Amino acid sequence: MQKVGIRDVAKLAGVSTGTVSRVLNDHPSVTHELRTRVNTIIEELGYTPDPSARSMRSKISRLIGIVIPDLTNPFFSELVQSAEQAAATHGYNIIVMTSFDNAAKEADRIRQLTSRRVDGIILVPSNDFHPIRLPKGLPIVVVDRLMPGYSGIASDHRNGVRLGVEYLLKLGHRRIGFISGPEHSVPANDRLKGYLDAMIQAGDSAATAASPLVAEANFDYESGRQAGNYLLARARSERPTAIFASSDQQAIGCMRAAYDLGIPIPAALSILGFDGIPLSDMTIPRLTTVKQPIEKIATAAVEVLLNEQGASSIDHPVLLACELSYGETTCAPQPD
Repeated sequence: MQKVGIRDVAKLAGVSTGTVSRVLNDHPSVTHELRTRVNTIIEELGYTPDPSARSMRSKISRLIGIVIPDLTNPFFSELVQSAEQAAATHGYNIIVMTSFDNAAKEADRIRQLTSRRVDGIILVPSNDFHPIRLPKGLPIVVVDRLMPGYSGIASDHRNGVRLGVEYLLKLGHRRIGFISGPEHSVPANDRLKGYLDAMIQAGDSAATAASPLVAEANFDYESGRQAGNYLLARARSERPTAIFASSDQQAIGCMRAAYDLGIPIPAALSILGFDGIPLSDMTIPRLTTVKQPIEKIATAAVEVLLNEQGASSIDHPVLLACELSYGETTCAPQPD
């Protein structure tokens, strides 16, 4: 079956191909009567415009590329979904690629997206700091892991963690353990700084990144379980009465560690997470967490790309506030 083209539509409608194009692009110069006639022919023929041909003519592909380190991380999955919804409201589609948290693969993904003539790229950089090279004029917005010289939008990780620690302090906790993220992760380091800020302000002069109540871990469930075992493997009088994890995945893994050790939550141990992923609402007990504004981050990134075409940077980082989401894993410390 021969594919129907724009010339077929124009011939049957008795108009030029230019008129059909104006109808397709909703141009105001087309009369209602003519628009109705052309649209009727389009429907009868089942004509579908070729998006690649249109993008070549207009030099706009209506595609946005997104490069993330890990598609299995619920935070990134939700970020992609929110970006797709935001892009769709402007008539754009997205192409998602994964860098596997590797700078070389990230550069390759950017080259692939550039070859597909995307109109801009949303990038969560890999953890090893490196320069990002893009063809001149292609807008890029860095999200979550901010880098100097590029448009940057992220949660206020430092103040978000500080908010959570202050909440635990108000409950009466003083031995507050902290599960930090990977050493080279920008958000992880910001979250650790937030923990130290709050603990030092509360009068803990011994609070340092090398404290026995700080455990470094990756952001996944198993790493959280291992870090939880490390923090809880001490005498009851010395172990933390509360643990703040740098991700909800870590927090859920830590909950498992406490369960295996027979430590009830929150009666003997309060646990607080960070991210606000959907799974945090499904744990038993329901996880208390510091929620990142993931939808706002994605929407803001799309808006910057579409409204700041050609801009390579924002004057200053855009940091969006986090908020506490109260669950059932935290309470005041109970007497021994």
